[in-house]
Amino acid sequence: MVGTHALDTGRRTPGRRESEGASALSDKMPRLVLEARRVSSLLAHGLHGRRRAGPGESFWQFRPFVTGEAAARVDWRRSARDDRLYVREREWEAAHNIWLWVDRSASMGFSSDLASAPKVERALILGLALADAFVEGGERVGLLGLTRASASRGIVERLAQALVADTAGLAQDLPPQASPARFDEVVLIGDFLTAPDRIAASVQSLAGRGSRGHLLMVADPIEETFPFTGQAVLHDLEGSLSLDIGDADAWGTRYRARIAEHRAALAAIARGQGWTLTIHRTDRPASEAALRLATLIAARGTE
Repeated sequence: MVGTHALDTGRRTPGRRESEGASALSDKMPRLVLEARRVSSLLAHGLHGRRRAGPGESFWQFRPFVTGEAAARVDWRRSARDDRLYVREREWEAAHNIWLWVDRSASMGFSSDLASAPKVERALILGLALADAFVEGGERVGLLGLTRASASRGIVERLAQALVADTAGLAQDLPPQASPARFDEVVLIGDFLTAPDRIAASVQSLAGRGSRGHLLMVADPIEETFPFTGQAVLHDLEGSLSLDIGDADAWGTRYRARIAEHRAALAAIARGQGWTLTIHRTDRPASEAALRLATLIAARGTE
């Protein structure tokens, strides 16, 4: 069964370390903010191409005049320096709203010896880095159910403060009810280790008014490979259940099959709404997933 879990084994191949719960992040948030800004600085090329011509105040570029356009569009000062007519284009400034949700439930506190960080820390870094990069790209960013969409230069600090204050969100493994507007973008970041029908209902609700979205699944390497042998005990991180396993190797074969089925279900849910699914392992650099998300959203902005 796919679910939230921790492992105790007699033969640790590899072992796991206990990580602090998602509720103990307030003292870590300054470090996570700094890491998010570092990742954001790597995304400039991922957002390249969002700028385009349209209504706005900021000058973008000169381009040659096209026969049939209104003569009033000609920039005569620029045209006087050449033997061609030129039009002054302004940058398109109708910013989108981009809504983020970061899973901070108990299962996100899991971290194995193969991971660079607990899932919740990686998810927060990704969310804050994307927010910073999107605002730099001229978009408005908000947290679903928590904040308004804003283009504030201090967006990272604003979102971090809202997340620390939102203790109710620590018990939620799916985003709150919300109604993003048509053409808004939604980015959901979590481990999505819950029943596919619950995830499908949440995604359908968010996509109901035409918003476009992305699922960013954060996974610990051990959650994918289950590299244990011998006797093991599974503990539910979000409840009091435990399961004794006599043959972890045989059980792992079935586990990996269920994980593959679960991810196939997630892909189908995303595909059914025209959303995307990205899977990020915590033994990989955060910049990889952030760049992929930035590129996906930038590509949609030019459609």
